Amino acid sequence: MVNVGFIGLGTMGGTMVQRLLSAGHKVVGHNRTKSKADWLINLGMAWADSPREVASLSDITISMVSDTEALKSIVHGQHGILEGLKTDSVYIDMSTIDADTSRDIAKQVKDKGSHMLDAPVSGSSVTLSAGRLSIMVGGERVIFDRVKPLLEDIGPTVNYVGENGLALIMKIATNLNLPIQILSFAESILLAEKNGIPRDTAVKVLLNSVVASPALQYRVPLMLDMLAEALFDVDMMQKDLNLALVMGQRSDVPLPITSITNQFLTAARAMGLARKDFACLYEVLSSLSGR
Repeated sequence: MVNVGFIGLGTMGGTMVQRLLSAGHKVVGHNRTKSKADWLINLGMAWADSPREVASLSDITISMVSDTEALKSIVHGQHGILEGLKTDSVYIDMSTIDADTSRDIAKQVKDKGSHMLDAPVSGSSVTLSAGRLSIMVGGERVIFDRVKPLLEDIGPTVNYVGENGLALIMKIATNLNLPIQILSFAESILLAEKNGIPRDTAVKVLLNSVVASPALQYRVPLMLDMLAEALFDVDMMQKDLNLALVMGQRSDVPLPITSITNQFLTAARAMGLARKDFACLYEVLSSLSGR
């Protein structure tokens, strides 16, 4: 059992806390909107009034927030994580942000006498709830070995990537592939549908073919029945693609398919679909086809 702090109790973060509590860990948490934490408090999570308080009460502090600016807001300042970290404690950020910012924060954490790991995830709330989440980790190997059992209580597949920042690079390289797959799949479905094959039949056949991937198995059905609450919305996916495009430019890696897919995400936003799951790329393509 470990004393764990958790900051960011949205869909992903909240479910992670639920799994940690189920594994027998003591968890203290904080979220910008306290009401979103009520169900976790009812499960036994303790509440803290600030990120600083969370860190001061924890041996391992974890954060899962939406983007780089959100992370900066909980790390810095009088009530931030840095002010509360205990000596030799571990801070694990599971957000998807740019690697340079994460490395800068890791240096500041080290200056406080603590340790930081970047540990973004591959998967959604569906895979997390099913116990199939994959976690990639960057930072000191000895610190990774110390916290690996805890991370395995969140997701069973935990891979060490290398030094600080490299897990984030791996995550961004992974995530750019997801909307590309969805857009490509949407082309196949729409071509079949406009030539007389019912959409549900096309989806069924494709998901039982060699072109189907694990990610497509649970996301493509959203092209038939879109969820009211997105698993991963257009805005969040475009944030990740923009991180990839900046990284590609800096490292002289051409990303032509990523660039095209990003334009379709922009079109989705223009159509008022920013908060829909990015599986709505099918709807964008369908609209362009005159349907």
